[in-house]
Amino acid sequence: MKNASRIISILFVSFLSSTAFAQNKMQSLDELINKTDPAWPLVQKWIDSAKNKVEVLGFDSVKASEVLYNTQVSTYSTLGAVIYNSGGMMIDNGWIRILGSGSARLNRSVSAWNKGKTIKEFGDKPDYLLVADDAVGGFFAINYGAFGKDLKNIYYLAPNSLNWEPLNAGYSEFILFCLDSDLSAFYKGLRWSTWNQFITDLDGSKSYSFRPYLWSEEGTDIDKCTRKLVTTEELFRFNLKKQKELYDSNTPAAIKEQE
Repeated sequence: MKNASRIISILFVSFLSSTAFAQNKMQSLDELINKTDPAWPLVQKWIDSAKNKVEVLGFDSVKASEVLYNTQVSTYSTLGAVIYNSGGMMIDNGWIRILGSGSARLNRSVSAWNKGKTIKEFGDKPDYLLVADDAVGGFFAINYGAFGKDLKNIYYLAPNSLNWEPLNAGYSEFILFCLDSDLSAFYKGLRWSTWNQFITDLDGSKSYSFRPYLWSEEGTDIDKCTRKLVTTEELFRFNLKKQKELYDSNTPAAIKEQE
């Protein structure tokens, strides 16, 4: 009887393991490329009628296929369409950088940029996915559970608060926001008076860091801050480090114990 129970237990564990493996199995490229109803033609219409200046970056088709596979999104989705059909997009002369499959000017793909940050290996399920950022050190991400129950909505890591702030919009709505909204209103307080003179030729893998820090009381007037170009990689990791430090210093120990 004990042997029978042990065999059943082993079979049950094996079943769970095989089910988990099947759930994490990566879809093939053929499965991800939607030939009947891809999203890119609609995205192109949005781009053609955009109110803000947008530059669609060139891409390598082999690289785009690799990034699509590594990201595991379908071209039926707007995100998959952007990855598969562009090296990324530069909005407002490059103030906002929407990640795609990577290009000379924006040498970061969605999959490569997230590896080591939101995922360990390609095919992992992230708690959030970084999809865009800006020249002033803000980062946009799709929520997959890290920030709340509003799954697939976009959050913004604001450089003047270091909080992940909800935009109450999905990825498609975020693209439309970048193309058509009043970005000056959104970035009020985060654009210095001569910002547009420094953005046009800015490398898409670099961002501005400010002193005093924008989230400090001394950094509330950006025109009085000094700025320095740093890699976007360095700035992202620095912001997360400072975010944790601020949380640890401002959160009572009793609340931390409850989490």
